[in-house]
Amino acid sequence: MNDRQTDLSFADRAAPLALRDPLAELLGVLPPGGTFRYTFEDAVKLCGHSCPTVAAAWLMTAAALETLYPDQSPVRGQIEVTVGGAADDGGSGPMALVVCLVTGAAPETGFGGLMGRYSRKDLLRFDPRLEGRMRFRRTDTGATVVVSVDRSRIPMPPEMPALMSATLAGRASPEDARRFATLWQSRVESMLTDRKIVKRDK
Repeated sequence: MNDRQTDLSFADRAAPLALRDPLAELLGVLPPGGTFRYTFEDAVKLCGHSCPTVAAAWLMTAAALETLYPDQSPVRGQIEVTVGGAADDGGSGPMALVVCLVTGAAPETGFGGLMGRYSRKDLLRFDPRLEGRMRFRRTDTGATVVVSVDRSRIPMPPEMPALMSATLAGRASPEDARRFATLWQSRVESMLTDRKIVKRDK
């Protein structure tokens, strides 16, 4: 990534995720066996920004789905997710948004279902004891996986703190502000392309 590139042209480095959704099939949004396709850029649009936390949530979700559904399309609304951290934690919120987008899992405000079926409500929970990890469980089989991201593999560039401080305070030159944005997104890109950054524990 060069110093001028501050867009999301790298987003396609993260493989899209395709999931079935029985509720969407029932209501005629998807054909039987059809899938919704989600991209990292969709997650960025939902959260309103691209950052290491959003990237980590995407990577953990992708790894969990691959583990829980090795030979079939994952199923939205069939996955219970526990996000490590408190609900009002600055990092847990964006991570939960990504999880909700892809899996359909929602907190107490989620869709309550139709005649006792297809509920998304209370499939998303928070637990500070997980300490930054996320636990995914299939509600049909009970299969479970805990995933985490080792962000230390992609450390923050040494100049980043000073550039961030100056940019947020409005003191940075246009060049330094662009440099900050480039370094920020470069770290996100590096996370998305590091095949060893995600850890799984069944």
